Amino acid sequence: MKSVAFYTLGCKLNFSETSTISRTFEEKGFKKVGFNENPDIFIINTCSVTENADKKCRKIVKEAQKINPNGFVAIIGCYAQLKPREIAEIEGVDAVLGAAEKFRLHELLPTFEKTSRPVEEKVYARSIDEPLEYHTSYSLHDRTRTFLKVQDGCDYPCSYCTIPMARGASRSDTIENVVKAAREIAANGVKEIVLTGVNIGDFGIIDGKRTSSFLDLIQALDEVEGIERFRISSIEPNLLTNEIIQFVAHSKRFVPHFHIPLQSGSNKILGLMRRRYRRELYAERVAAIREVMPDCCIGVDVIVGHPGELHEDFIDTYNFLNELDINYLHVFTYSERANTKALEIKPVVGMRDRNERSKMLHILSDKKRRAFYEDNLGKEFPVLFEEGEGGDIMHGFTSNYVKVVAKYDPLRINDIVKVRLRAINEEMEVEVDEVPEEILSH
Repeated sequence: MKSVAFYTLGCKLNFSETSTISRTFEEKGFKKVGFNENPDIFIINTCSVTENADKKCRKIVKEAQKINPNGFVAIIGCYAQLKPREIAEIEGVDAVLGAAEKFRLHELLPTFEKTSRPVEEKVYARSIDEPLEYHTSYSLHDRTRTFLKVQDGCDYPCSYCTIPMARGASRSDTIENVVKAAREIAANGVKEIVLTGVNIGDFGIIDGKRTSSFLDLIQALDEVEGIERFRISSIEPNLLTNEIIQFVAHSKRFVPHFHIPLQSGSNKILGLMRRRYRRELYAERVAAIREVMPDCCIGVDVIVGHPGELHEDFIDTYNFLNELDINYLHVFTYSERANTKALEIKPVVGMRDRNERSKMLHILSDKKRRAFYEDNLGKEFPVLFEEGEGGDIMHGFTSNYVKVVAKYDPLRINDIVKVRLRAINEEMEVEVDEVPEEILSH
């Protein structure tokens, strides 16, 4: 019995696919082990959103070679699709599989034997312009929550992004398949599913034709018994309709939490980024959510240092976010990516300015999050307590995404328990008091 280990870089979507691929190995008789447990095979699922992700891939390959110099190393994921030959030239790499090929590992590499081969024979990656199949994927047994992929690829030509080149055109699963997967997940005792994809608001495209909508999907999922919570990982503001907002506000299982990419609060920069909205629409979406879900948590993606972003453009972004009723930021420092339109835009923002702008927005995010937590102190919420790393404490999240901490109790893991939010600690976590006899789900 050969052993196999997996390492995942990047987003929730990658985690869902790694977990699915790992289950196929176990079904074929391989033993899944930890990365440091001297496996026979290393599968590294890569990201290529930033230059740093590429460097991480190289570092992990080196670590794999230290652990087992004779281990077979296969690289999959976005970086593998974008730069297959470059990766194949890394010492120790035995195979590179693109977006279409990563789900065909056993077909393309039947023996997983480490042999000396020319670089071109290590690459299994066809053009991303060819039609790609959709592969149902979800994580399982990796953590308390499950990431369920419902959509893949993207048709949006954002100036800074390589994802369309790495994952191809927008395509989706059928509603029937997603519901079936959700029921399988529920049968494994999972209480919360996070819906993920590249552009999940664009759900419904099958074989190049739109057959349904994201609203249709969440209406169907709301009827799945056994899942207590569904969480939407991220949705574009131009695709977040009033109908979706109203449905979430009154649904049985969808929680009051939206993560909505903004990327810039300057309309000038949004134009340079080739985004499909302006900041006025974004503000309208936030206001629409607040009207029906006052306690809803709203998170924001923002990029600093995009080419063309002058100091005054960044200040526009900062002021817009400071005044907006949102609760936390995911801040990304712009990173040059090959073959993107952003490379043609001037002036280029220096790294010192990029880092300073990132620092300012991280401070603003901390301020926003603390204010949100303070507003919720004294209130009661259901919390799903999660598997931890050991020790005497456990963590969980309220339905509206407040991170809480409590004394470890093995009987509470994967339970949804009603708690009262008491105080914010130094780690920006909220200490809680359990409301007696209010365990909502086992």
